[in-house]
Amino acid sequence: MTTTESLQYHLATIQAATNNFSHRNKLGEGGFGAVFQGRLPNGQEIAVKKLSKSSRQGVGEFKNEVALVAKLQHRNLVRLLGFCLEGEEKLLVYEFVSNKSLDYFLFDPDKRRHFDWSTRYKIISGVARGMLYLHEDSRLRIIHRDLKPSNVLLDSDMNPKISDFGMARIFGVDQTQAKTNNIVGTYGYLSPEYAMRGQISVKSDVYSFGVLILEIISGKKNSSFFQSDGGENLASYAWKHWRAGTPLELLDPFVSNGYSIDEVVKCLHIGLLGVQEDPADRPSMASIVIMLSSHSVKLPQPRQPAFFLGRSTERQLKELVSDESTSMSTLPSTNEMSVTEMYPR
Repeated sequence: MTTTESLQYHLATIQAATNNFSHRNKLGEGGFGAVFQGRLPNGQEIAVKKLSKSSRQGVGEFKNEVALVAKLQHRNLVRLLGFCLEGEEKLLVYEFVSNKSLDYFLFDPDKRRHFDWSTRYKIISGVARGMLYLHEDSRLRIIHRDLKPSNVLLDSDMNPKISDFGMARIFGVDQTQAKTNNIVGTYGYLSPEYAMRGQISVKSDVYSFGVLILEIISGKKNSSFFQSDGGENLASYAWKHWRAGTPLELLDPFVSNGYSIDEVVKCLHIGLLGVQEDPADRPSMASIVIMLSSHSVKLPQPRQPAFFLGRSTERQLKELVSDESTSMSTLPSTNEMSVTEMYPR
């Protein structure tokens, strides 16, 4: 924490900025606590993450997030301005991002009507660049472990900013994978090798990114397929249309015109590559950024995605999640379930 002392705010400053954490200033409620909008004396708008006293995110995770995010600088990552650790209060102070989170637009029928393809493509590309920075271009190698629409914030120009690093895992420079008994993340975005065997790598994040792409294209929640559509998941639904040669059937019907067929098909292709069962078959984020920015790169053909026919596998995963402590993810994704740490680090 000694490297981040200069980022420390007094509690009184944060209380004044948020009108003493007024309900009118509340932006949402996450698994680790509430988020409030505020304004510092210099006029700067901020978002304050107030960790609940009953939160499973203890001082260890709190320090993890502070020390981690303070070192990260990228236009597609939310910027940490500082923190407060006084008494029982644990607060994180971030730049305020005006357009809330991706799920606020993506899963609301009224807002989705105005969520055009060019904006969706910009968000896909921006998240890919942010994840590439985490995996390869920052001074650290970071596995996010909880990439999902509610953790992608949007600024006034609808540029995406990846947020919520409380579950992130730092790797050594030469480290490529690790194993853990503490499964964290959100059901529906966990890669099979991580959910079942605790194997973490950059390819775990690539799987989550693949699910995210499919959700952005379709406007459908991956989790909604676990309750309907015959028990399918979104990846299997996308795979059926890919195999049938009807990829545009996956496209959100609210995207009625002004889209590039080539871009939609390419994004679906990348999404399916991301959710491959074998991590070795998933592209790296570096490859994905090139795929998105180039018109000449030939993409490998995807195979049947993870869990396509594995209903028993899905049932096992649900049982695994039900055995863990759970908490609700950031609003408005109230139906998603986040798996939280069971043991101290």
